[in-house]
Order: sequence, then structure tokens, then C-alpha cells
Amino acid sequence: MSHVLSEETHRNLLARIPHCTGREISDWLRTVEEGPALRFEEKVSWLRHEHNLAYGHAKALIHEYDLRRAARRLV
Repeated sequence: MSHVLSEETHRNLLARIPHCTGREISDWLRTVEEGPALRFEEKVSWLRHEHNLAYGHAKALIHEYDLRRAARRLV
């Protein structure tokens, strides 16, 4: 399964996460940072099972984490 989301879908999912979970995106990204070192789909599964997130939200969070991590490497 591809982990590519359209930009619009990605942004819409991220926008819903605080409302659905009661936690800000920055909190979730910190959770991912402090979590286990896994591959993309394994991280998605980890968030789903350990933090009871919906698949789309978990996937959007990991995608956002990877985007921000890649951007930090470019600076």
C-alpha cells in the first residue's frame, strides 16, 4: 500500500486530529519522535494500537513527521 496522500487530504486529516483526539499535532509529533524506531507502516500500526488512532490520522501524522524530519536535514 502506498503512503502517498494528496496534499489536500493530508492537510484535512491533520486539521481534524486535534478535534478528534484532544491533542495538538505538536504533541503527536513529539510522541512519534520519542516512540520506537520503526518503518512507516510499522509506525502507523504502533500509533493505531498504542494510542487508539484511526488509520488515516496515524498515517497523516507519520507522513507529517517524515516531511518535517526531511526538511530539518535540508537546513
